[in-house]
Amino acid sequence: MEPGAGPVSAVLPAGGSGERLGGATPKQFCALQGRPLVSYAVRAMERINWISDIIVVVSPENIKTMKTIIEKYGHKRVMVVEGGITRHRSIFNGLKIFAEKEFSSHLLQKPEVVIIHDAVRPFVEEDILSKVVMAAKEHGAAGAIRPLVSTVIAPAADGCLDHSLERARYRASEMPQAFLFDTIYKAYQQCTDYDLDYGTECLHLALKYCKTNAKLVEGTADLWKVTYKRDLYAAESIIKDNLSQEVCVITDAKETVAQVGFLLSESLKSQIKVETVSVSESKNDSHLQNILSGQCCSFVCVNDKKWAIEETQQLVDMLEKSDVSLLYPVVLILVHLDISENNSFSIGVEELTSIKKFARETKKKNILVYGLLIQYK
Repeated sequence: MEPGAGPVSAVLPAGGSGERLGGATPKQFCALQGRPLVSYAVRAMERINWISDIIVVVSPENIKTMKTIIEKYGHKRVMVVEGGITRHRSIFNGLKIFAEKEFSSHLLQKPEVVIIHDAVRPFVEEDILSKVVMAAKEHGAAGAIRPLVSTVIAPAADGCLDHSLERARYRASEMPQAFLFDTIYKAYQQCTDYDLDYGTECLHLALKYCKTNAKLVEGTADLWKVTYKRDLYAAESIIKDNLSQEVCVITDAKETVAQVGFLLSESLKSQIKVETVSVSESKNDSHLQNILSGQCCSFVCVNDKKWAIEETQQLVDMLEKSDVSLLYPVVLILVHLDISENNSFSIGVEELTSIKKFARETKKKNILVYGLLIQYK
């Protein structure tokens, strides 16, 4: 469900050093299936058309790296902001881009609601984002929660058990969180240095300084945060699973072909995630380019021409440039519609030979090509 009127923006703190992960590379820049973790989080926001601006806050030494990622993967509506030495200082810097006079040269439109989401939580879906945004519009603040997995205990000074909490009464605070912009910005303006240096919970700031009781929204199991090295392996497994369940249907702009593509998409939606692009395959379409840059690994191309190897070769070239076929086998299904008056159930031997040769060559590139000819009047 799409939130109502009023701009919505997102701030993604990505300035962590990744000490708990180990290694020299901060976790937000570690590669999963060849793509940095932060890019998945940005893409999750970018795919939602009602999010106006995406602010990624990174440490000063990683600004160039983040800008390179944005350019390489064609991210849109994204601005990189220099972070502070702590999480809260970084988020505050991200909010300032909407309100501080010092940013007057590139000040963005102030949103009604701002989403705060960790850049190392790559699997957030539109449904939970919409729920926290709508709850924030009503209550001033909202955040996703999950049941506690372990019981929380408090040790005494001597290292022995002091007391434990009744797990059923408590919840784990997760991301995303959403706030009326004026509420969370006012809270940060009133923060003490102690809050900014040692605090972690944004919902608490809204309560402490603006008397705003956040609405808590039950989140899904995939909102977890990549913290340790084992989490990277788990995240990569989820990405592979998601890739295998997504298909992009590419159709020619012609009415008959677009109609077949639409019907195909509708029939597939109950089983897998479907993205439909109605363009000529030969055109340099930005939407198509974004999908080819790693959003999907299965494609169905529908056209009403004969076995057009030339146009299919252009699509294969685009897939090669995206490097996605180096990471995961690409399945490319070519659906050719024969709508001529004089239907013939024969394909020329020469044409068939060229198709088979083309499929053999692309298989070497980890692109599996299949063909389907549909004849009808």
